[in-house]
Amino acid sequence: MTGHSPLSHIKAPPGPCNDHGVGTARRVPFPMEACIPFQPALGAPAATGTAARNPAARCLRAAERAFDHPFGPAANPLRQLGALAFWFFWIVAVSGVYLYIFFDTSVAGAYPSVESLTRDQWYAGGVMRSLHRYASDAFMLVTVLHLVRELVHGRFNGFRWFSWVSGVPTLVFMLISGIVGYWLVWDAVAQFVGVGVTEWVGWLPGFGPGLVRNFIAAEAMTDRFFSLLVFIHIGVPLFLLAAMWIHIQRISRPQTQPATALAWGSLAMLVALALARPAVSHAPADLALAPAALELDWFYLFPLPAMYAWSAGAVWLALGAAAVLLFALPWLVRAPRVPVARVSPANCNGCARCFADCPYAAVVMREHPDGKPGKKMAVVLDDLCASCGICAGACPSSTPFRSGEALVTGIDMPQLPVEAMRARLERALADGKTLVVFGCDSGAPVTQLGTPDVAAWSVPCIAQVPPSFVDYALRTGARGVLVARCPEHDCEFREGSRWAAERLAGTREPHLRPSVPQERVRIVEAAAEDADALGRALADFRAHLARLGEVPRRAKVKRIDEAQVSR
Repeated sequence: MTGHSPLSHIKAPPGPCNDHGVGTARRVPFPMEACIPFQPALGAPAATGTAARNPAARCLRAAERAFDHPFGPAANPLRQLGALAFWFFWIVAVSGVYLYIFFDTSVAGAYPSVESLTRDQWYAGGVMRSLHRYASDAFMLVTVLHLVRELVHGRFNGFRWFSWVSGVPTLVFMLISGIVGYWLVWDAVAQFVGVGVTEWVGWLPGFGPGLVRNFIAAEAMTDRFFSLLVFIHIGVPLFLLAAMWIHIQRISRPQTQPATALAWGSLAMLVALALARPAVSHAPADLALAPAALELDWFYLFPLPAMYAWSAGAVWLALGAAAVLLFALPWLVRAPRVPVARVSPANCNGCARCFADCPYAAVVMREHPDGKPGKKMAVVLDDLCASCGICAGACPSSTPFRSGEALVTGIDMPQLPVEAMRARLERALADGKTLVVFGCDSGAPVTQLGTPDVAAWSVPCIAQVPPSFVDYALRTGARGVLVARCPEHDCEFREGSRWAAERLAGTREPHLRPSVPQERVRIVEAAAEDADALGRALADFRAHLARLGEVPRRAKVKRIDEAQVSR
């Protein structure tokens, strides 16, 4: 292949997408040109392509693409906010364990023990205290940004409702743990926190002014109460970790750790900040005096100044309304229901490729109804299905080379079955189309590429297109096939772009046959904003095919029977 894509601003994937080593297929060294996500055409979910259609999403995507340049897509922090949240949680946990070893849980000993950590062993305890503080702030920041990003991209309803709803409690647990953590230092800020929290909670029915009196008289504070605070500060993060675990249960292969460079880079940034601006205490708490000027951590303590600026009831109302709104959002803004994948027991051989490739754990393997011992069959969990079609593209029976009057596959998408895709491809080639373009609904609009010689159509996810369709198109009269996939870290359905590339590269099943002329197949990445660049890539590919000359004669299409498919 001598031509190069004009998409010079996008990096090509490493080694032609064969760095993952997934699958057992023979590797075909496909040349992977520069790469580009797609816009809906054939019944895609309403959430698909959201990023390309609302102003907030366009601004966010512009920021994400801008960050791709200095960080690279694989280490872009805006694309790994969830993974960064897990990373910062573990930094907070490890530094917290170190601090707890030296912390005195008595009223009289709490402040001196923190001061000793900060000043006497500044090189270890001081750094750990600062790291604990700044990592906690970073944890809250990236979690809120993660929520905002998913909201802006419309990823909160439909099949994603569980991940959204299960993520909301994490904010509550984080806030409680952070507030109690500042209370434990027992300096002037801790005094402000203690009095403020009790006044805030005292507004609720069942509590009252008597609760505040515990922080007015010094003799009311006991060691037992401080031990309770320590218990809360340790116990709530355990609930938080459980909530984070539940949050990712409906995701296959969740990314809970950021890219290595991003992880170590963020840790180094926190350590540098800890050394440059160490976290220090205010004066010791003195309940006989009212604290004057205080430096507050607004990431966690914002409800308290808000309470004094407005009222305790107003803060409860605002936070309660926000929580209810976040919980109810998936049902307030409903996504139109798109038909989910359907399994044909007679055509499912239990290979489990759909189970392996599903990004959302929507496919499970169960006993086959034919009763044969050990035989399995795929079963789709409707509530989890994203209607992306990745499973259909993974099925070995989803091949256009099959014979028979009706092409019924083991698993298929009702709104765009494999049989309809084959019929459409055959009609286009019969009408004189010689260049086939497959695209994805969340990326560059391939349907706008229509010219007399181009047959272009879009599917919900590029991984819905089985690799055998590329071979079939070339054997049925096409001069070349252009596959436009999402950038790997910008895939609407998480892993579809990667699976498609690996299948075409021969490193994942079902793979493209090694006999397919590589020079007549080109894979490009095309994000939703790259319509013009995709057009240039098509023009470059057309010129490349012209230089190749006539298509060499290959064996005519020979369809296989159902018995071969079942094997």
